Amino acid sequence: AGKKVLVDPKGDDYSKYAGATVLTPNRAEFRQVAGSWKDETQLVEKAQALRQELNLEALLVTRSEEGMSLFGADGVVRQPAVAREVFDVSGAGDTVIATLAVMLAHGVDWAQAIHVANVAAGVVVGKLGTAVATRDEINAVLAERD
Repeated sequence: AGKKVLVDPKGDDYSKYAGATVLTPNRAEFRQVAGSWKDETQLVEKAQALRQELNLEALLVTRSEEGMSLFGADGVVRQPAVAREVFDVSGAGDTVIATLAVMLAHGVDWAQAIHVANVAAGVVVGKLGTAVATRDEINAVLAERD
């Protein structure tokens, strides 16, 4: 139907997500499906192979303290983690995919979308319990970084 489909994948069989726009596994979820890697080059090879096999526009692997990496047809976009004190990682992945969806719906490019999603996740991990990142909080962090 020409709609973007964003998936936070579960389990070890990603074939059911073939044709989605983007999958957003965390590092451990991706390792469960693709196997371990020895270095960044091997990670890129495994990620791009899975992206192509599943006919995805992109694969976004969230990597905790290493930030996130977006694997697309044009290569890899890396987004370093936002340095913050971490209180609780609950909901960080949900925040990433929700923010990514909003940004893509507004026509923002992938690099900017993952930048803002990363900032939003940084906001929520700096709070106790499952929390939200407000527009004002995200904008404040973005203003600090510019």
